[in-house]
Amino acid sequence: MRICIIIPAHNEASFLKDCLDSFVAQTYLPNELIVVDDNSSDDTFTIATIFAQKHDWIKVVQRSSTDEHIPGKKVVDTFNFGLGHTSEYDLIGKFDADIILPNNYFELIVNQFQANWKLGMCSGLLYIKRGNDWIYEHIADKNHIRGPIKLYHKACFNKIGGLRPGVGWDTVDILLAKYHDFDTLTLPELQVKHLRPTGHGYSTKNYQSKGVAMYKMGYGLVLTKIAALKMAWQAKSLNLYVQAVLGFLKAFIQQQTKYVSKKEGKFIRKYRWKGIKSKI
Repeated sequence: MRICIIIPAHNEASFLKDCLDSFVAQTYLPNELIVVDDNSSDDTFTIATIFAQKHDWIKVVQRSSTDEHIPGKKVVDTFNFGLGHTSEYDLIGKFDADIILPNNYFELIVNQFQANWKLGMCSGLLYIKRGNDWIYEHIADKNHIRGPIKLYHKACFNKIGGLRPGVGWDTVDILLAKYHDFDTLTLPELQVKHLRPTGHGYSTKNYQSKGVAMYKMGYGLVLTKIAALKMAWQAKSLNLYVQAVLGFLKAFIQQQTKYVSKKEGKFIRKYRWKGIKSKI
């Protein structure tokens, strides 16, 4: 199976070499790896270029964009820019520049795609360093395919209409894959080192964007409150809950454009409620 990986990279010089070293060391090499240098002011482009000069399956492209950090949208826009430079592929991946893969990452994942024709998305799990140990980055359930290590079958990627440019893109893609009857799978034996731990956001604006994302995914107010409460508990921040709900209400009042159709939204709500009831 032909694999194409796209890595959006903005000022990732601190992590990029270790990341690309882990790709080069794979037992099943990707056919194409595209590093998209998104307006970096550090050595990101230089580091990526050195790898591209040594490995003909690695290429580097540059994108000019605003320096403003736009959660979700900026990274998806950069990924889509890289998508325009791809060759033929069976599996398409969106990976971050601050990860280190185990050497057999793609070998084991390709085996899963070959064994299950309904498999639409697959990944390992992210681990962060605490002291001398690497522990699971517990901001999502272990069956959730995280944003920094997304790998899609082309059929699934096309069916869900690609990635949504905004916060929640890495959740709605899974829900839409389920809607279209694709399986999703995480492999716990594939432990990916996440060199820069993920936060839930550090500003009121970022907190509100989570509520906006839930509105756009068709959650409804009650589901949004439950999801926001869970995130607030994990982040130990009551403000996150308040601002997320406020963000949802603002999006509802403004009738912002949703990521999903009415039919997809109905499926998502039913799927989420089923998941909640299974845990009670």
